[in-house]
Amino acid sequence: MEKELVFATHNPHKLEEVRQMLPPGFRLLSLSDIGCMETIPETAETLEGNARLKAAHVQQHYGYDCIADDTGLEVEALNGAPGVYSARYAGPEGNAKANCEKLLTALADTDHRSARFRTIIALTEGDTFHYFEGVAQGEILRAPQGEGGFGYDPIFRPTGHSRSFAELTRDEKNRISHRGKAFRALQAFMEDAGAHKPG
Repeated sequence: MEKELVFATHNPHKLEEVRQMLPPGFRLLSLSDIGCMETIPETAETLEGNARLKAAHVQQHYGYDCIADDTGLEVEALNGAPGVYSARYAGPEGNAKANCEKLLTALADTDHRSARFRTIIALTEGDTFHYFEGVAQGEILRAPQGEGGFGYDPIFRPTGHSRSFAELTRDEKNRISHRGKAFRALQAFMEDAGAHKPG
């Protein structure tokens, strides 16, 4: 019998991506599938805290074990900002273009442009929380490059590459991205747990 697990997203593309990573025996549901249409507060001061808030909300209010993720861009010259506030760096409306412009302005007078994307995944399993991390090191470009991706992708160039995240194909990006690494860590944990189930 399949175990039902919720991924805290309404995005069908993200849902399908994670479905492909899960080992047999799991049925992955979205927030829409369980009727969770309210905004889940993300008021923690850390990525770990926000991922935990989302996963715990689903478990407490809907009774499902849950996977939830949060991602931030951490810029060395800005002491780790925008970090947990990455999505609303330029304002609560979460405008990606405005966020990029504000970041480029903040770094306009420095050549110190090292940065990293970091994703944290929280998984609830009864009363237990498991966390998985993925990091992509790189630097902030001086101007946007590329039309693909989303968020800060056009101004982030991963270490060892000549193109921005927005210039990579989806497969190329997934192989090296923070989110891809975090979900592969989750996948390895789930497969290992499945291999050690009694019976």
